[in-house]
Amino acid sequence: MTVTFPGFVDLQVNGFAGVDFNTAGCTREQLTHATEMMRTTGVTRFLPTLITSTLGRFAACAKPWLELGTPAMGGFHMEGPYISPVDGWRGAHPQRHVVAGSIDDFRRRQEAAGGRIVLVTLAPEVPGALRLIEHLAGEGVRVAIGHSAATAAQIDDAILAGATISTHLGNGCAPLLPRHENPLWPQLAADGLTASFIADGHHLPASVLKAMLRAKGLARAILVTDAISAATSPAGRYWLGDLEVALSPTGRVSQPGTENLAGSALTMDAAVGNTVRFCGLSLDEVLPLASTNPARLLGVTPLGMVTAEWDAVHSRLQIRRIATGINK
Repeated sequence: MTVTFPGFVDLQVNGFAGVDFNTAGCTREQLTHATEMMRTTGVTRFLPTLITSTLGRFAACAKPWLELGTPAMGGFHMEGPYISPVDGWRGAHPQRHVVAGSIDDFRRRQEAAGGRIVLVTLAPEVPGALRLIEHLAGEGVRVAIGHSAATAAQIDDAILAGATISTHLGNGCAPLLPRHENPLWPQLAADGLTASFIADGHHLPASVLKAMLRAKGLARAILVTDAISAATSPAGRYWLGDLEVALSPTGRVSQPGTENLAGSALTMDAAVGNTVRFCGLSLDEVLPLASTNPARLLGVTPLGMVTAEWDAVHSRLQIRRIATGINK
């Protein structure tokens, strides 16, 4: 069956097709290659995601994107450094670069990014976080809760201060949690938060994704890939900043010798197919989670229309053509 839909918008891409966005000094050719490869998966807008690092490293990773100037780059997603320093909650982020929430630090990073930081993931419980959330919201920067051990009260305070998103809900948290008093339930229950999910079958079991989408509601859910350089690449060793990671033959990306996930090798067309299959939803129900929902969250319009073939038996999208331009 031939289907046409607005281009996908991925709010969390750490790298793609052998290119690590968190390695300083990526070339124009590398970033163009990664962008073109994302386009073959239906992604026409995306946010390069720069994880916890020094200001100098952040600036060196942002600069090549500013010089490239592609309209597909919708701005930067800054994931950290204002996150939980605690193992488990911190995920693959380097502990030595985790810092408290700081308006001054953010201003320096925003200047280095040419004013293009449009999304910040942080932990509401870290010192200075609430004041920073208020500042970001006042500047029109979207604020997401992630890599956070916040209490329900701290999550409520973050929403009141201007947070509107949960970053990869169900991940970036400790492997063992209290049944009821943990950060997942209040974020699922909060109507003021839209939640992003990584539908690769590794970050969330199918039943968990299905239950979370039912709880959050499709209008308040988006799909992200959290892709690293391993996306569209064979099994082997890759890099996420200074962290060496391994892509297994089953598609799981983790720190070698551990069970700790470190991004994904997911593509957005596969995320859509997985969500249809895992959750018993129709393609029409799932497509907005990868296109118009994230676009609306950012206050932008999807870029171009995608034509694809949908294999309903195997829940698989085959991208055929992308018509450029802004959808009206």
